[in-house]
This record gives sequence, structure tokens and C-alpha cells, in this order.
Amino acid sequence: MVSRLRSSKAGFALLLICLAAAVVLTACGSGASSQNQGGQAKLSGSIMIDGSSTVYPITEAVAEEFMKLYPDVDVTVGVSGTGGGFKRFTAGEIDIACASRTIKDTEKKKAEENGIEYIEFPIAYDGITVVVNKDNDWVDSLTVEELKKIWSPDSKVTKWSDIRPTWPNQKINLYGPGTDSGTFEYFTEAIVGEAKKSRFDYTASEDDNVLVQGVSNDKYALGYFGFAYYLENQDKLKAVAIDSGSGPVGPTVETINDGTYKPLSRPLFIYVNKKSLERPEVKEFVKFYMENANELVGDVGYIPLAESVYQENLGKIK
Repeated sequence: MVSRLRSSKAGFALLLICLAAAVVLTACGSGASSQNQGGQAKLSGSIMIDGSSTVYPITEAVAEEFMKLYPDVDVTVGVSGTGGGFKRFTAGEIDIACASRTIKDTEKKKAEENGIEYIEFPIAYDGITVVVNKDNDWVDSLTVEELKKIWSPDSKVTKWSDIRPTWPNQKINLYGPGTDSGTFEYFTEAIVGEAKKSRFDYTASEDDNVLVQGVSNDKYALGYFGFAYYLENQDKLKAVAIDSGSGPVGPTVETINDGTYKPLSRPLFIYVNKKSLERPEVKEFVKFYMENANELVGDVGYIPLAESVYQENLGKIK
């Protein structure tokens, strides 16, 4: 009897050891740094992103591809405009801000007050595109001075004929980004001569799709927004060539990349909270962004930067 009991106890102890080993092995197969069957590290968590509607198509494309690899990571991308994104970013509400301009001194100060340290990553080139309706058969180009005449705070332009007498004696209906938009800020500085100085009797929206819809449904409309939104809707919009003194130049991948489309070519950015970057899912997302930006930027209609810039960005992550 004693020997049978000892044998049972020994068997039970062996069973416990096996179960403990199984638990350890299972634990090693889970968590942020474990591997899935394809050898890809498993990640979970959420990443909050907000900001520029111009940068949105790039970041959204990156997020979609990233979540295919890491389905347990939820990446949310908002479009409150560059200014709106920086408000949330400098308050510590989001991990990443998308921006169509560099961060301002006032925003830097707010970040410092809230203990937010960050890294700036240039990601692409864009050309702000001035557009008219597809049925507009009188406008092919505008000079910078004519654009300034249209958009200045003291503008007297109400009809197309106020720009050039041979153009229709019809009311010009304007569409453009809202005041929180980096596109608005860049355009007003480049065209009017001072950031955020503009007439305000126009249809404004932080959502470029609203502007696309407005211009595409109005023969006498004129508007401006990011190049990618024009490319996506060029079947119902016409891009206006800009003459900055050397003759009209239209927005194309080549002219934006080589800087001849001026003064409306500009770089785009994302800003990443350093504390957020300590989380494996955020670090892997930003790494994935830089490793795939060259391809994805072009896929959504923007102009990739030199590969050396993305490599430099990867160095910043380390």
C-alpha cells in the first residue's frame, strides 16, 4: 500500500511539473514581443493619430497595411487639421500628429509646458493644387498676383470678370480649408504674403472631400487643397497652372519634386511623442511607416522623399 501511494504521489508530482512547463511555454508564446507563425512579432494596443487632412491619406494607407500585419493593434487616424492635431498632441492626448507645416513656437511652448518631448519626421512632398470645375473652359492658369487679388482679406473680387474682363460676368464661388488647416496657413503665407491672412467669405472645411464635392458640383467655383485629392478626382476637376513669374506650371509629380511648381510645393510631416515611442506598438508603427513610405506615399498621390531621408528617420527612432 505504501509503495502504491508513493508511486501515485510521484506520478502526480510529475504531472504538476509537466503542467508548469506547459504554462511557461504558453506564456513565452504571448505578449508584445512574442512571435506568430510567420515569425512576425505579436503586438497589441492602440495608437491615436490626428491632424492634417493632407497627410491623412498617407497615414491611413500606412495604418491599413500595418493592421494587416498586426490585427491586435488598433490605429485610429483623425482629420482635425494640422492646428487641431497639434492642440491634441501638445496636450498629450494623441501619440502622433500629422502636419502639413512645421510646428510653431507657440505649439512648442505648449508641449514643453506639458512635458511633451517629440521627434519630427519629414515624410513626403505635396503641391497645394488650385482647382476649378471640369466644365470651366476659360481658366487654364492664374498668376500669383491674381491669386492674391482673389484671396486677400480686402479682396474686391466677386465675379470672374473681376479677375480678367474677358472671363464670365458670373459670381465666383470659393472653397478652401478651414483656419486650423496647415494647408490654409501655407497657402496664405505663400500667396497673400502673411500666414492666416485671407478673405473669409468662402466655403471652408477641414475635410478636403467636402471641398472636392463643392467645386465639382459648381461650374463657377474655385478652390484649393492637397495634390492627392486632385489626383483622386481629376475626372471631375481641372487643375490650374500657377505662374510665379516664369510662365504657367501645373502641379505634377515631376514639377512638385523638382520645385518648379512654386510657390505651392511643400514638405509634409508626422510628429511622434517620445514617451509613446517607448511602447512597442508605436515604435513598430513608426518604423513600418518609414520603411514603407517610399511606396505608399506614391500610391496615394504624393511625392516620396529621397530614400536617405527615410533612413535618417529610422536612425531617429533608434
